[in-house]
Amino acid sequence: MPIKLGLIGKTNTGKTTFYNAATLSSEEISSYPFTTKKPVSGIAHAITLCVHPEFKIQDNPNNSKCVDGWRYIPVELIDLPGLIKDAWKGKGLGNQFLSIAAQSDALLRVVDASGGIDSSGKITEVGSGDPISDFADIEEELILWYHKILEGNRDKVSKSIRTGSSIVDAITDLYRGIGVNPTHVKDSLLKLGLGDKEFDNFDMVDTKKLASYIRKISKPTLIVANKIDVEGADKNFARLRERFNDSIVIPVSGDSEFSLRRAEQKGLIKYSPGSEQFEIIKSEDLNEKQINALDFIKKGIMGEYMRTGVQFAINVAVFKLLKMNSIYPVADEKLLADKKGRVLPDLILLKAGATIADLAKEIHTDLTKGLLYGKDLRYNLRLPVDYQLRDRDVVSLVSASKK
Repeated sequence: MPIKLGLIGKTNTGKTTFYNAATLSSEEISSYPFTTKKPVSGIAHAITLCVHPEFKIQDNPNNSKCVDGWRYIPVELIDLPGLIKDAWKGKGLGNQFLSIAAQSDALLRVVDASGGIDSSGKITEVGSGDPISDFADIEEELILWYHKILEGNRDKVSKSIRTGSSIVDAITDLYRGIGVNPTHVKDSLLKLGLGDKEFDNFDMVDTKKLASYIRKISKPTLIVANKIDVEGADKNFARLRERFNDSIVIPVSGDSEFSLRRAEQKGLIKYSPGSEQFEIIKSEDLNEKQINALDFIKKGIMGEYMRTGVQFAINVAVFKLLKMNSIYPVADEKLLADKKGRVLPDLILLKAGATIADLAKEIHTDLTKGLLYGKDLRYNLRLPVDYQLRDRDVVSLVSASKK
């Protein structure tokens, strides 16, 4: 299954523009509230350098694609309707929205860096809104929802503990469907100094702190400071970075990326998603308005921030927040190919710390049976099954049956 990234935020922050730019989709974009009425899912890509130039061979990708030496790895991007106050109580799409958001592997929290929306998400005078408050409002809704799950199941947790379960397992069971594992719960209890406290003695402050920390570490989040192309947004971007200095804040112009992707699709420019530059190919087919827009993107966005930020945000979410490594498994050690002769066909994303055994399980559970070792094909080294894979490893798996 591909990695799931959830786009969340208030209405009119530009989530759908970001989504369309990343997926080259054409979902409706409008300034009236709740244009996105239900979650929309599409395929975007995380991009990383391919290993085939290093091995001086031509690859034949199967589960991803390779363009100019860059691997495009499919990820699922989910555009969620704008969140409203008291969603945790069920208002708006309420629990449905929050449940889908929580099932994402990581969250891209989109805020309007121009300050062009009010507290309810309605369009207002640029600069009069506060993206810091907007972020805090959404965070509070998420925390309250996690808290509601815990508080609403106190009796269930207490009963589970009385019948022999540990507090870690009992709490994990409440959140298991939204990506929380025992390590998240254990680490949260220890961090908050609640590890030795009887659950029945937890007060509301304890449970809210616990719910908040579980949300934080189980659902990695970055802040997308969108509309950075609007005058004055740079000041709010600086405020966001200062206020949320424990989070990654990325300046983004969804409009600029969408314009570049469309122009590239029409053959007017040469541009790769996330690139720091583009080249105009058919200047004679561009009108004055288009030329001015491209000039602004080149000077005002790329000149100031290096890139539009859309692709960069996706890459950061996958490789930094989720700490994914790119692994290339092959069957044929000499040709670096699969059984069908395809060279470097697959790229598998595995979390940092994943082992040869984890790779075997990811490819097919049967591979774990009789697994002897892995082989690093870059350095021709035998790797034990508990070897922790590193980014860009090219490996083959050796089992008793294969040998």
